[in-house]
Amino acid sequence: MRIPTRARIYVYLLSVLAILGIVLAGGTVGRISSQDAVLLLIFAAFAIMSEIYATWIPAYKWEISSSIAVYLATLFIFGPSIAALFVFGSSIVSEFFLRWSANRKNWRAVLFPVLFNASQLAVAITVAGLLLRLTNYPAGGLQAPSHYLIAVCAFLIYALVNLFLVTSIINLVDRKPIATSLGSNIRDFTIQYIVLCVSALLLAVLYTISPWHVLLALFPLALVHVSFRSYLKLQTEARKTFEKISLILDARDHYTAVHSEEVAELAVRIGEEMGLSQGEIERIDIAARVHDIGKIAIPDSILLKPGPLDDEEWKIMKQHPVTSADLISGLEIYSPVVEAVRHEHEKWNGSGYPDGLAGEEIPFVSRVIAAADVYNALTTDRPYRSAFSKDKAAEIIRDSSGVDLDPQVARALLRVINSMVGEESEASDPETINA
Repeated sequence: MRIPTRARIYVYLLSVLAILGIVLAGGTVGRISSQDAVLLLIFAAFAIMSEIYATWIPAYKWEISSSIAVYLATLFIFGPSIAALFVFGSSIVSEFFLRWSANRKNWRAVLFPVLFNASQLAVAITVAGLLLRLTNYPAGGLQAPSHYLIAVCAFLIYALVNLFLVTSIINLVDRKPIATSLGSNIRDFTIQYIVLCVSALLLAVLYTISPWHVLLALFPLALVHVSFRSYLKLQTEARKTFEKISLILDARDHYTAVHSEEVAELAVRIGEEMGLSQGEIERIDIAARVHDIGKIAIPDSILLKPGPLDDEEWKIMKQHPVTSADLISGLEIYSPVVEAVRHEHEKWNGSGYPDGLAGEEIPFVSRVIAAADVYNALTTDRPYRSAFSKDKAAEIIRDSSGVDLDPQVARALLRVINSMVGEESEASDPETINA
């Protein structure tokens, strides 16, 4: 993937800020005891392993790990200077281990993500540390009631800066509004950050008893990290299994297999156009990729029929969303979208199937997928008709607004269609420069 110039400039400027912060921190570091040095080494090992085995969250295109709790605990215990050096050093080690082992032949591809990830963490901890400097917060853990308030405020600053910096690079690459994505990510990651904040505070409190009491909190923190990673991995594997089942349909009906993937991509774009949160967009993507999985139970004589279906055949075909919902029910990863899959063929005016729901009775995710489904079907060749042009398909979508489709979703789809036409024109222009 080619990194846009604007994103490269952003990362280089961020790196300069990080290096300035590290240089300033290095000039103000005092001496530490051998006991504290050992604790810092233990923290470093924990942070590096947490980063190496961080949990990748596909919907958000980034990783989350319990190393954040250790970074902030280091800030609360040892102060801003040591924390800045510690975070930068630990992240450099973990990032080089991850990137270099995966791509040893292309050092440029390694350098860019290492620079960004280490720099944004260093900048975030440095900015949070400014509050401690301004309030004359003493190193040594949480020793007074006011220290708790300062620590919580510092954590909030760190979290906001961290989310802003990560969201910014994603949006510079993908060209999405920063404000919308940042608000969505703050909302969706609040619980995770609260848990990490409490963990950091606990580590700092235990340090006031003795440095070795800190180890009591590191073990459960590690277990939480491993459990969350395993849980997400299990969900991902379950999702991949059902998506593979959808692809099995390719052996019977190539249209259905390709159709589900294309509908998912278009539905996600509609969700983004409507400013939905990443959690909502993820649910749309999950549901769209399996919305036709129930067709695996439809006989070939009906599924592959080259002409229109008769009444009896339609009665069988209309059962496929029910079958789809039945197949995915009982699995936790699909529990939020079972009803959305069942009602994807409902229509705004109530003439759809299987339950004849109308208007806002239809789950919102169903309405988004339905719009993407209709447009994809219109622009794809079928055995009984040729594909409509994009202009004709857009006209049909406009006519279907308020009849078959949710008007709000239909308007968002039309905006996406216009942007897709613009992207195709830009891609076909040899003078266009990817900046």
